[in-house]
Amino acid sequence: MLNIDLHCHSSCSDGTLTPEELVARAAERGVTMLALTDHDEIAGLDPARAAAEKIGMTFINGVEISVSWRKHTLHLVGLNIDPNYPPLVAGLQEVRSGRGLRAQKMADELAKVGISGVLEGAYKFTTNPNMIGRTHFARYLVESGRCKDVKSVFNRYLATGKPGYVPHQWANLADAISWIRGSGGIPVLAHPGRYTVGRHSMGKQTMHELLEEFVELGGAALEVVTGSHTPPQYAEFARYADEFKLLSSCGSDFHGPHESYRDLGRLPDLPEICRPVWQHWHDAAQLKAA
Repeated sequence: MLNIDLHCHSSCSDGTLTPEELVARAAERGVTMLALTDHDEIAGLDPARAAAEKIGMTFINGVEISVSWRKHTLHLVGLNIDPNYPPLVAGLQEVRSGRGLRAQKMADELAKVGISGVLEGAYKFTTNPNMIGRTHFARYLVESGRCKDVKSVFNRYLATGKPGYVPHQWANLADAISWIRGSGGIPVLAHPGRYTVGRHSMGKQTMHELLEEFVELGGAALEVVTGSHTPPQYAEFARYADEFKLLSSCGSDFHGPHESYRDLGRLPDLPEICRPVWQHWHDAAQLKAA
């Protein structure tokens, strides 16, 4: 039986487990096909693949690219990418290069509301300093007693409109899709249900406009079942996938024990209306026949 998780993070971006530890945890929970999709980073793919091959797990090269679209920050997951494709490598490097400056601005904003020493604290939680992001700030603020958990930190300090939120210009949608498709990968719009919150909420009309542009530019799939979606959202985005003739993907968006919406291998099935993104993948066919 297939147990597929196509969205998770290691310590190479903002996860708490190394790529090898992530694969081991996935295996313990029965995952048969895993994609590592670190934020704007592909350094964890080789060690994760090596660990997966040792235990016979099907491994998918992935990445999650930060995208600026209108007033929104989106995330595109690329599945089955070639991590050596030069435009993808260069594009990700460019996206990563802005993280340090944004982190300094976030620390400055938090200092204005009386929270000092945050930048140094956040860097303590990074394995890859080039990938410093909001989650590292959140972990420090939990450690320092400001909030009880990472989710509370985002709600109070780091989400859109909160004291520590700093807008940033990421990759544009056309470029991100081009990098993924050029590398032989499948562009997936990640966790679309999360774009309906915040000061610039995305209503149905805007979601339609986003999906129309996404498809026109070469987008191929929608993440229907994911850790932050509710059961009604599974059905809602399954309908969107059907309407726009998109494939459907699933992934926990796991970052670490005790701070993720869902653990690895603990996802419900895609709704029956969905056409799975993996339906034509050779490895999936082999698994199904096993």
